[in-house]
Amino acid sequence: MLIALKLLGSIALLIYGMKVMSEALQKMAGPQLRHLLGAMTTNRFSGVATGALVTVAVQSSAATTVMTVSFVNAALLTLRQAISVIMGANIGTTMSAWIMSAGFSFNITTLVWPAFLVGIILIQLGKHRYAGDFLFGLSFLLFALGMLKQTGTEMDLASNPAVVDFFASFKTNYWTILLFLLIGTVLTALVQSSAALMAITMVLCSTGAITIYQGIALVMGENIGTTVTANLAALNANTQARRTAMAHLLFNVFGVVWVLIAFFPFVRLVCGIVGMDPAADAQNPTQLSFALATFHTCFNLVNTAVLIWFIPQIEKIVCALIRPKKTEEEEEFRLKYIRGGIMKTPELSVFQAQKEIVTFGERMLRMFGMVRELYRAEDDENFQKIFDRIKKYEEISDRMENEIALYLGKVGDAHLSDDTKEKIRSMLRQIGELESVGDSFYNLARILRRRRDKQINFTPDQVEAGVEMIRLVEAAMTQMNAVLAGRREDFKLADSERIEEQINDLRNSLRDRNVADVDNHVYSYEAGTVFMDMVNECEKTGDYVMNVVEARLENTFAK
Repeated sequence: MLIALKLLGSIALLIYGMKVMSEALQKMAGPQLRHLLGAMTTNRFSGVATGALVTVAVQSSAATTVMTVSFVNAALLTLRQAISVIMGANIGTTMSAWIMSAGFSFNITTLVWPAFLVGIILIQLGKHRYAGDFLFGLSFLLFALGMLKQTGTEMDLASNPAVVDFFASFKTNYWTILLFLLIGTVLTALVQSSAALMAITMVLCSTGAITIYQGIALVMGENIGTTVTANLAALNANTQARRTAMAHLLFNVFGVVWVLIAFFPFVRLVCGIVGMDPAADAQNPTQLSFALATFHTCFNLVNTAVLIWFIPQIEKIVCALIRPKKTEEEEEFRLKYIRGGIMKTPELSVFQAQKEIVTFGERMLRMFGMVRELYRAEDDENFQKIFDRIKKYEEISDRMENEIALYLGKVGDAHLSDDTKEKIRSMLRQIGELESVGDSFYNLARILRRRRDKQINFTPDQVEAGVEMIRLVEAAMTQMNAVLAGRREDFKLADSERIEEQINDLRNSLRDRNVADVDNHVYSYEAGTVFMDMVNECEKTGDYVMNVVEARLENTFAK
């Protein structure tokens, strides 16, 4: 029981160490990774190299693939570019297997204690706390590998008749290979960590519990099981993102199929590289672990070398397999860029939220276009139709604010950099003000309906003044959307302030004129009240728009 608990605890510590190490690296290089993926995917070869480098850097193919799916979801990468990045991620992830094989070849725990010491010093200093987090994660990883090696020795499975007889009952044939492949796939999908399953496989092989053939079959299954992470992340994403995740699955399935066709010759070739005979009864544990790492590397290198020439065909296949699940009209009223499944990288999640805020602003501008149509509508049926659409958009604005705020709240629960925290504070203010813009537009629609219900007719001067106020609000909204979608340093707050001042000046001018016109009986007091309600609501909208721009431009984070 104690040995079993040590085994499970070591695996848990291994997963935790990989997670801490990966997250620390992403925090140190989050924005740079974003720019790297966007800038270095100009062709299929640079895409593969980029995917491999990023995965080696963050020590997590799952993080890279989820990041890639997210970029496709945000329209920052094309499907074709993403496929090449994922191929590279599969190559980069083989580094983890080599680290583990090194851990099984010598007493790697001797490196743990100085790493722990340096890590805690860096964390306490504060300035380099992410480097300290990385060293802590690495220390846990190395310690877990040492414990796994020790536990494997203590288990001595090769001397346990029951274990030997159980695994000996599986003959070395294709049915056994398929069974272990399935086991590897299921376990990796459940654990959500191919690194953990690779460590278990090395323990089983090094203790003689399973043969190298069965171990390699488990590794093949791990390659398929690890694609579950990206596919889960893309469940609620857009069509292109789901196609990207499917391409990842197809890539690994294709590799498994061709390896199965040439399984035994290929395994003998791989074992020959590390100088071992796969048919020998007694095996060197170090050679076994290196053989597994070598197979993992060769599998992904050969797979990429073959499929890199067929990226356009892969793109066509996944497009045929995954059709758009909603019409454009239905997509109009759903979040486009952030979904519940994509929460692996906080830096990227914040960027996704900002993209969604851009969409929020665009929707509010469309909503204002409906208000403009409502102002000019003459037919009762058309008026009611437009009013109902405005009401629906107001409900959408409420839902968007809630969903984006909930998403940002989940991101905020992670251990974030100061810059990222500042981004989240800014975006929470932006969405709150945008929701107020939607409320203001709905109020305008209700004012216009009140005018229609009471059959109040504006004078030509009032109509012209209303058109001018609407024009200024539309200009403010357009400028706001440009600020939301663009680079912060490309805009000045004064540009929006100028439009806001024009709105205020017009409101003040119309207020004075309204008092005079009512006194001179140009129109009734009731008509003047409705007219000024509309003008004041437009001015209030201008204030909300200005608040959005201030939240975007006046925060202190660097792009």
